[in-house]
Amino acid sequence: MIPINRPLISEEERVEVMRVLHSGRLTDSSLEGGFMVKEFEKTFANFVGVKYAVAVNSGTSALLASLLSLNVGYGDEVLMPSFNFVATANAVLITGARPVFVDIDLNDYTIDIKDLERKINKRCKAVIPVHLYGHPANMDPIIELAREHDLVILEDAAQSLGASYKGRQTGAIGDLSCFSFYPTKVITSGEGGAITTDDEDLFVKLKMVRNHGIVSDYNSEVLGLNLRMPEIGAALIKAQMKRIKRFLEVRRKNAEMLSESLDGLQGIKLPREKESCVHNWYLYTIFVEKNRDEVLESLNKRGIGATAYYKIPVHRTHLYTRLGYGNISLPNTILASEHVLSLPVHPGITEQDLSVITSSIREVIKTNF
Repeated sequence: MIPINRPLISEEERVEVMRVLHSGRLTDSSLEGGFMVKEFEKTFANFVGVKYAVAVNSGTSALLASLLSLNVGYGDEVLMPSFNFVATANAVLITGARPVFVDIDLNDYTIDIKDLERKINKRCKAVIPVHLYGHPANMDPIIELAREHDLVILEDAAQSLGASYKGRQTGAIGDLSCFSFYPTKVITSGEGGAITTDDEDLFVKLKMVRNHGIVSDYNSEVLGLNLRMPEIGAALIKAQMKRIKRFLEVRRKNAEMLSESLDGLQGIKLPREKESCVHNWYLYTIFVEKNRDEVLESLNKRGIGATAYYKIPVHRTHLYTRLGYGNISLPNTILASEHVLSLPVHPGITEQDLSVITSSIREVIKTNF
């Protein structure tokens, strides 16, 4: 099976992890965190192009810590797309706030600006644009609307590390931004995440939130939890950062090869970079005009780990249906959920793998059409 994504671990990662194991310092409950955590945060902030980064133990923790640092809670509403992984909405729900789901633009599967504007109300405190599949959301009009309505912008950059919008990295545009380092992501710490910001006050508060709200002497000053990244995870991703540019280069090369081979094939729509955007090619997502599930099944049977993200939009999951969201109108979201399919494009695949993927796609699409 050619997997949809897989981590690439080298000897350097092993050496860094062993350094932590030999030291015996597996974590650090101080406000600043351990040596490996601090080293990673400096490197990561520099790469993204921001003043500060705060490492945490998952992308979900990054979202929750950000919302807590912004005092989002009961009575507040937060705007976001439903066509996304459920963690973004769940983090809002846990704070006591209410997710407000917005439709998407089918050209890049990110938040639809017109629907966003329609759904802003006086209770809205924040907007979470999701850079889905690694393509940046259309940030300029989002920023304009946020300024007009006094909204905080919390970027969900879980899938978009290395992508950029008009020369700025995703993660360096909003008031706060959240990343995930799950093993399927561009780089990994096993489980892990990070928050980036240029706001010093938020930076200080985020460090407290990830550490039970404690600065010193076990005296909690704000509401927080244990959201710390362990030193082993920080060591692993610190080493991964040294290879991120190469990872991104190979992803782009693989995406270009897929596009070149599949260009002009009837029955599918290929992903494109919008003007002034740089895609990181976390996922190579095609739109299959009909019989998507049959196409997916046929590809899987041929050993290609194609996957449909997201067959069930968040508002249609059992949880959110019970909460009353099931019948809201998000036509583009439903259309995408029924037609998109993602193909392997990660640095671990070979040219031979790409050839197998494209020939299989051609054969399967021809059979289905």
